[in-house]
Amino acid sequence: MEIVYLDSGSTAVTASNPLLQAFDLPPYSAIRPEHVEPAVDQILADNRAAIARLLAEQGGTPSWNGLVLALDELGERLGRAWGPVSHLNAVRNGPELRSAYEACLPKLSAYWTEIGQNRALCDAYKALAASPEAAGFDVAQKTILEHALRDFHLSGIDLPEAEQQRYGAIQMRLSELTSRFSNQLLDATQAWTKHVTEEAALAGLTDSAKAQMAQAARAKELDGWLISLEFPSYYAVLTYADDRALREELYAAYCTRASEQGPNAGQFDNGPLMAEILDLRQELAQLLGYPNYAELSLATKMAESGEQVLHFLRDLAVRSKPFAERDLAELRAFAAEQGCSDPKSWDVGYYSEKLRQARYSISQEQLRAYFPIDKVLTGLFAIVQRLYGIEIRELKDFDTWHPDVRLFEILENGTHVGRFFFDLYARANKRGGAWMDGARDKRRNVAGTLVSPVANLVCNFTPAVEGKPALLTHDEVTTLFHEFGHGLHHLLTRVEHAGASGINGVAWDAVELPSQFMENWCWEPEGLALISGHYETGAVLPADLQEKMLAAKNFQSGMVMVRQLEFSLFDFELHIHHGDGRSVLEVLESIRDEVSVMRPPAYNRFPNSFSHIFAGGYAAGYYSYKWAEVLSADAFSRFEEEGVLNPATGSAFREAILARGGSQEPMVLFVDFRGREPSIDALLRHLGLSAAA
Repeated sequence: MEIVYLDSGSTAVTASNPLLQAFDLPPYSAIRPEHVEPAVDQILADNRAAIARLLAEQGGTPSWNGLVLALDELGERLGRAWGPVSHLNAVRNGPELRSAYEACLPKLSAYWTEIGQNRALCDAYKALAASPEAAGFDVAQKTILEHALRDFHLSGIDLPEAEQQRYGAIQMRLSELTSRFSNQLLDATQAWTKHVTEEAALAGLTDSAKAQMAQAARAKELDGWLISLEFPSYYAVLTYADDRALREELYAAYCTRASEQGPNAGQFDNGPLMAEILDLRQELAQLLGYPNYAELSLATKMAESGEQVLHFLRDLAVRSKPFAERDLAELRAFAAEQGCSDPKSWDVGYYSEKLRQARYSISQEQLRAYFPIDKVLTGLFAIVQRLYGIEIRELKDFDTWHPDVRLFEILENGTHVGRFFFDLYARANKRGGAWMDGARDKRRNVAGTLVSPVANLVCNFTPAVEGKPALLTHDEVTTLFHEFGHGLHHLLTRVEHAGASGINGVAWDAVELPSQFMENWCWEPEGLALISGHYETGAVLPADLQEKMLAAKNFQSGMVMVRQLEFSLFDFELHIHHGDGRSVLEVLESIRDEVSVMRPPAYNRFPNSFSHIFAGGYAAGYYSYKWAEVLSADAFSRFEEEGVLNPATGSAFREAILARGGSQEPMVLFVDFRGREPSIDALLRHLGLSAAA
């Protein structure tokens, strides 16, 4: 079926609006805030008309091309306009763009609710699933139909009209609240800085950290140094600053962001937003017949029940907490030897780094010199080329949103596979953290043309300063590999149906498998030989440093584990027991009673910046990191058995996991690769948390 778009706007507006034009890669430099709402309005109007027309044309005998592919075309046109806007809102946020972005959220929410509650559309999918044509569908097509019918139910299609309307109102309000949560966190992060004019106040900081702070000061036309709450600056102070009062000041500002506490108390408070978000999620779950939002979230996940998730997390906690208690006891004893008899939260990073250096004679800063960004990228690409038989080359002369952004192409046997953008460095008006988003899905369109995938890979590393290349800590290298694993999942798919290609249709608690899996090569000698090279001499990480780094790999892994379990249990308990009379902070404190080994100060407001669950896709799903880590560790154990750079094993992983996207249930794919269901043993062994450790 050919899709004909109605021109609901003037020809002049259409011609001048880059979001309404056909393009290969988005024309980022041409996109203006005033383009956003007119483009979205026109595309939504066109899509509504096109859906009504295709339903009339399909009648009682829908076809895959006439229904599913036709809807994919409509979704692609909307995504082609909205995707770049959403991306720019995250990486180049500003008042005008934010306003335009937020103006479209209720319109988009209403549109997707309409789609999910369109009875004629649902009936057409049911008819297609029961048709003779469906008997010849491949496994991905069958999965897409199953997921579509499930999602119609989860969109409230079976509800009475009044409850459907309430469902739509809730979804609209949630889209507004979660966006505001993210914006207020960004604003709160940028609202606090500390101008330092005496270098003595920065004693202990590395030269690279001070250079970055001096560069930040010059950008504001200040002398001296400017400390901010962007993570590279915060991390440097909490890890290296000898001035305990400075560490405490920065810690207090960071952990009270967007709350009623701290230096900007009440100015960007996310507390009321969290309460309303949780209430609305609970109401949404009950509308759909679930006892709570946690159980609703599991309807599309690998885990089978809330009880299973909680048992999984608590089992890990029981196994890990003794190691965490040992870690903390060692840290306290070391801090006392250094003159700090009662270490607080702002002391942990500082004394941990000193203990690491004392025990292993190695530091993150010492390692940084061996991980200049271009060497890391060259090595990363060499690893995946060897494993998956692909080639990666950098492209020039492309439209971009910032001069630091780079674009790369993946080739296989000389044939184009896909492209990805790298936006690697922290800067003002850019959301914190690291993420991958699929800028374009691989799919075969109505005309039979194969559309290649595009990914955005975003991090917040310390940028280059004083003529040196950007030098990564080993932690940052691991983050880069993690996000690139997500990118490969999106880019190396062989599925040609949009609904199951790449990460589409993948259960959320399995989506971290390819990303956490990639982190393993940051620790393997064969991987380190490829990704390390001193920025001045090119020398590979020396054997003695490599041995020290590997010896220190599981340093404080018990404390790290219980911290992640605290986040996961807090998230899940918050959603599975909402309405039991406890506040957000009371839930968090009860989880800390259970799993934590060191309590933060009472003013800590971690939940107010927990954007994963209040502004991202991880609500009642933060456990996914640990769930998928079990899968990734066990999957990597096959490489340990057969060779970490073994092309045959790499090919098997690619074909079983990466290539098949969301075409089948994750457990099916895992068993196809590993030959059995996953075991937790590999994870505990990798982290040094097994009984033999």
